[in-house]
Amino acid sequence: MTIIKSEKEIQIIKEGGKILATVVKELEKMAKPGITTLELDRAAEALILSFGGKPAFKGYDGFPYSLCASVNENIVHGFPSDYVLKNGDILKLDLGVLYNGYNTDMAITVAVGEVSFEAKRLMNVTKKSLRLGIKKAKIGNTIGDIGNTVGRFIEDQGFGVVRDLCGHGIGKNVHEDPKIPNFGKRGTGEKLAEGMVICIEPMVTMGDWQIKRSKDGYGYQTKDDSLSAHFEHTLAITKNGPVVLTEID
Repeated sequence: MTIIKSEKEIQIIKEGGKILATVVKELEKMAKPGITTLELDRAAEALILSFGGKPAFKGYDGFPYSLCASVNENIVHGFPSDYVLKNGDILKLDLGVLYNGYNTDMAITVAVGEVSFEAKRLMNVTKKSLRLGIKKAKIGNTIGDIGNTVGRFIEDQGFGVVRDLCGHGIGKNVHEDPKIPNFGKRGTGEKLAEGMVICIEPMVTMGDWQIKRSKDGYGYQTKDDSLSAHFEHTLAITKNGPVVLTEID
């Protein structure tokens, strides 16, 4: 069941979202050739704690780290490790913050050093698909309207849309109803209502959309080992349209 949030609850989530956006921005600056993903995880946790929040992912469903760090063909939920980032990698940073009892969730894809033209295009298309999806997050539209807009745009650009993973509601729990797929039919699914807080998160592949478990046994990667990209924001459905809660004003 979808949980509607009050204006006060949305304000708390927005405050946590600012913390999250600030931390992600710092991690993006740090993601250079020569650093390990485990170092990024430690930095993420230290920064979150310094702002008065808690890492939302650490311990969630057994996940032992604060940051999900997924490189190249790895899509989401990757374990930070001693892997040293190198020039040409594309890195997915997925992070959550628990602040005053409420969660926020955000992801970006970072180009490490100089990346290929196609990798840049993959990242740009994924990021734009998120923006298009957010524009559809209006009262009276449906979840299918969001998924249809995101999925059609991605596929029109020649990329694959991951279908086995999706966005979600968020609040006191990291994952709440409803599920927000990145594909779908217009006019189908739950109608969006004022007070809903959701995460839209396109996951896009350069090749086939099918996925498999990563080598760490927890995350997911592309089945054909093609590159992948991932962007995510937490947003509120309001009478004045969608409001992104995981960004710095």
